[in-house]
Amino acid sequence: MRQGIHPTYYEDAQVICACGNTWTTGSTVKTIRTDVCSKCHPFFTGEQRIVDTEGQVDRFYKKLQARQQFMEDKVARESARTSPERAIADLNLGARATDALAKAGMTKVGQVLDKLNESEAALLAVEGFGRKSLADLKKRLRQLGYELPEAAEEIVV
Repeated sequence: MRQGIHPTYYEDAQVICACGNTWTTGSTVKTIRTDVCSKCHPFFTGEQRIVDTEGQVDRFYKKLQARQQFMEDKVARESARTSPERAIADLNLGARATDALAKAGMTKVGQVLDKLNESEAALLAVEGFGRKSLADLKKRLRQLGYELPEAAEEIVV
């Protein structure tokens, strides 16, 4: 074994805990400072206490809060996506179909769904709104997650 490469070993090294508890042990360091010991650790004391020296609990709660906020935003987006108050112009049907519906006084998706609930023929009666526009409208409404009334399924376009 080589001489002079080993650290000095102290048989009476002092260990000091943050709670004030002290004891001696053998170590290569004369004084050891620790945050938790067997006198104050929740496992040994049975006390419900969170030991958080590095902010891990706070980081966990921030992630949990961010997840809850994300889920609330997702639900809000989904409800806005299928809202009957959504404008017809947002459906990107084309200028002719959008203008024809606007002339008939239908500017919201809810109004179009009410008309579809009557029958497809009621919507086809709108001047300038034909079968192609109806097919595009139904396809786009399904893509966005709207549930079409049963009356809208009577004529397959």
